[in-house]
Amino acid sequence: MAEPVVVGENVWKTYGAGDTEVNALRGISVVIARGEMVAVMGPSGSGKTTFLNCFSGLDSVSQGRVLIGGVDIHAMPDAKRSEFRAQRTGFVFQAYNLLPVLSAVENVEMPLLISGVRAREARERASEMLRQLGLGDRLDHRPSELSGGQQQRVSLARALVTKPAIVWADEPTGNLDEEGSHQVIALLQQLNQSFGQTMVVVTHDAEVAAGCHRTLRMRDGQFLS
Repeated sequence: MAEPVVVGENVWKTYGAGDTEVNALRGISVVIARGEMVAVMGPSGSGKTTFLNCFSGLDSVSQGRVLIGGVDIHAMPDAKRSEFRAQRTGFVFQAYNLLPVLSAVENVEMPLLISGVRAREARERASEMLRQLGLGDRLDHRPSELSGGQQQRVSLARALVTKPAIVWADEPTGNLDEEGSHQVIALLQQLNQSFGQTMVVVTHDAEVAAGCHRTLRMRDGQFLS
C-alpha cells in the first residue's frame, strides 16, 4: 500500500452532554493512502460532514487521533492547526465559497498570500493553476461573471494552488447542473490521475463515487464494514 496521508484512530465527536448528548462520530478508524481518491457516502445525518470537518481539522475531536502526513493535527493549538490547514490541505465546497468582490485569480492566490508567499509569485502560481484548469481567459472575471461549473473550477484551483497533501471536497457537484457536474467529475479524476492528488469527496452522487478508487459508506457516525 502507498504511504498513508491520513490516519484516523478511534475518532469520536460528541455534541452536548447528559440527556442532550449526541455522538456524531463513533470510534472511526481509517487510513487514506497517497494518491487515493475516496468517496464518502451516506444518508443525511449519518456523519459525513462531521467526518470531513474533524478529519480536516476544521472542527475538534472529542476523542482519538487524526494524523495528516504523520502530524497529529488535534494535538496542535488552534492557531497552529489553522496554519497547517492553510499550508497542507485544500477545500472544495458545494457553495464554492468564493469572495464575490475578488477576481478569479485573486480568489486563487489568497491562500498563498496568507501562507506568506510574495505577491508576484502568488499571482503567477494562481494564474498558472487557473490556466491548467481551462480558465486562462477568465483570470479577471468575478464569480458573478462565471458559470457554476467555472466557479467550481476556481474553487478547485484555490484548493490545489498550495500543492496540498490532501483535498477535501464536500458535495462538489451539489449546486451544478448535469453538464457542469460531468465536467467537475472529469476534472477531479484528471487531477487525481495526472498529478496523483489525494482526495476525499463527500457526496450523494453515485456517479462521483463511481469515479473514485473506493467508497466509504457511513451510517450513525460509523463506517459500514
